[in-house]
Amino acid sequence: MDVADKHSSGYARGPPWLFKGSALYQLHLVRAETARPFIPKEFKLVQFFGYTLGGFFLAHYDESPAGIFDELVVIAGIVWNPPTSCAWAARVLVNSHDACSHGQKEVGLPSHVAMFSKRTEVVTKRPKNKPYGFLNMFGMAAALPTPKEHCEIQVSEINNSSLVPLCSIGLPVVVPKSKPSNKWMGPMIRMSLPSFSGQTLHNPHLLKYSCQIECRVQVVEAAKISGPQNKGSNEGCDDDNIDTGDLDMKKSEEDETWGRCISVLLSKPILALEFNHLKMQVEAPTILVPHSAENKMIGNGFRREEALS
Repeated sequence: MDVADKHSSGYARGPPWLFKGSALYQLHLVRAETARPFIPKEFKLVQFFGYTLGGFFLAHYDESPAGIFDELVVIAGIVWNPPTSCAWAARVLVNSHDACSHGQKEVGLPSHVAMFSKRTEVVTKRPKNKPYGFLNMFGMAAALPTPKEHCEIQVSEINNSSLVPLCSIGLPVVVPKSKPSNKWMGPMIRMSLPSFSGQTLHNPHLLKYSCQIECRVQVVEAAKISGPQNKGSNEGCDDDNIDTGDLDMKKSEEDETWGRCISVLLSKPILALEFNHLKMQVEAPTILVPHSAENKMIGNGFRREEALS
């Protein structure tokens, strides 16, 4: 899971871009006040009783335009732009320079290069009388296979020459009693997920793009998330010629953003879905005119096509 330095020309072939691998999609109840700063003012945050649906998407791609790489998408919450609601990414971490650059410039994602460190240990049996929250409500906890191994993934962002720890993700690796089968991995599903992005340093536009997903999906135990042991340090910022006031302000903003990302990851999980035999086709983004702005332009006598020209 080291950072891939070798550059690939896969993205240069143009959209749609195809990714194959596996993933864990985990939904959390995130406080609206935590998610709101990530959301562009043009969008409305979907919330109920002060909470929105956030979480994370952790993927390992065996095949992609950037080759083999890992990805962690921190999802702040759900935004609404009639007639579509979409998840909004607060931060995207990948161990591929190609994937990071493509995400920043072409897709308008808040992508950063990171290190994914994996450690696996054997677990002899599941503790008895362990609560399963939402699974018990649906009578599904008893149907879960027994974990035989525990996998822990440490994710750290690479900031200049420093590693800044973000989180540790504990995954119960399920080993079936018999030979793995497609049936055990859940039913095959196909879905189309619209996504919003943009308003970043590398891409100031608001964008909309579509992900066509085909995979086998099953409900699994929620991963356990723990925060960083230490924040790390930024080396090389002691130049006398640097305006320390601007640096302090920038560092403060970055620390706040970083802290909110950790709050999203540490919020209460409500559902975890494992995607196997994942095939994800990502279409080219298009510039999005927010619903409120579109109505205003129509009211002023402009058609949507004129606004985009």
